[in-house]
Amino acid sequence: MKVQMQGQALRIRISEAELARLLDGETVENLTRLPGNMAHHQLRMVEAGEPALFAAPGGWAFSLPRGELEPYVARLPCRDGLVVRLPVEQGGDLEVEFEVDVRDSVRSRGMGKRGAQFPAAPDRNSG
Repeated sequence: MKVQMQGQALRIRISEAELARLLDGETVENLTRLPGNMAHHQLRMVEAGEPALFAAPGGWAFSLPRGELEPYVARLPCRDGLVVRLPVEQGGDLEVEFEVDVRDSVRSRGMGKRGAQFPAAPDRNSG
């Protein structure tokens, strides 16, 4: 799992193996140990309901409902992620982009539907 934060944007990228664990109902965790005997966890859970980001012991957790995840998974491999906007109490939104690494998806799934969109090469031996 790779996590990037800047301003009011959070990007979470996971591998196909981590996606499989999520779809099996498991939690995917990223643990960063910090100096001073501190640790920071980022968790991802697939649950029912609405997307949510909330404080958890030692860090934060992102909850993504299966109903939003499954249509995204059906599009894989793709470069665009699943974007969720979460309201912030101080005003504005936090934009969370959740994605599966496209290179890992291509290795695991092949080119998929996007590759099929290209027209076949003309048959030079006919007509």
